Amino acid sequence: MSAIERDFDRLAQFDEEGWNANSHYHKFLLRHAPAECENTLEIGCGTGTFSRALSRRSQRVTAIDLSSEMIRAARSRSHQFPQIEFIVDDIMTRALPTAHFDCIATIATLHHLSHAEVLPKLKAALRPGGKLLVLDLYQPETNLLTPRGVLDALLNVLAMSTSVTLRLFHKGRLRPPREVRAAWQAHGKTDRYLTMDEVRALYTSIFPGVTIRKHLLWRYSAVWVKT
Repeated sequence: MSAIERDFDRLAQFDEEGWNANSHYHKFLLRHAPAECENTLEIGCGTGTFSRALSRRSQRVTAIDLSSEMIRAARSRSHQFPQIEFIVDDIMTRALPTAHFDCIATIATLHHLSHAEVLPKLKAALRPGGKLLVLDLYQPETNLLTPRGVLDALLNVLAMSTSVTLRLFHKGRLRPPREVRAAWQAHGKTDRYLTMDEVRALYTSIFPGVTIRKHLLWRYSAVWVKT
């Protein structure tokens, strides 16, 4: 985890408010979040953009990130949100109260963790009626001899053009700055993503009735209500 921590400490210096491929799906996730919560948990909160959105419908938000620099930036941007507690911690070792949270959200974080360990932990921490909101990246099918491989190749082309168009619209540029691209490229060398088949098999085995969607910008979502 120290390598990941160092990566995100470095990436924190390049973070800026506004559109990115993750924030593109914030509104989608918020549509599925409970309207009113007493306790909310966000894992891998980064600089706190989604935590601040969640705080508008929650009395208390606990926002955790491994990177001290991400948390420093999150706190500096959240002075008007006293209901958010930003904590530097590792969710894999942090003890979570049982049946406590009305909502648990995590965005582009779980691919850094052991799914088999962390997902049951999140399930236990949700209260009955609580909601789990996951957005993460998936590995497209690369075998062009299969129908799914051909479809994913076409989706990759569409996703790249859509991403460039959206970045131009929101940021006024076609590509991130060179130093930002270099930082993310270095970080991405250690990433490993689940395929959509693996996502569906894993989540359905742990969360009966979970709703899984494949999204255009190389992401999937999982939404589940604990009964």
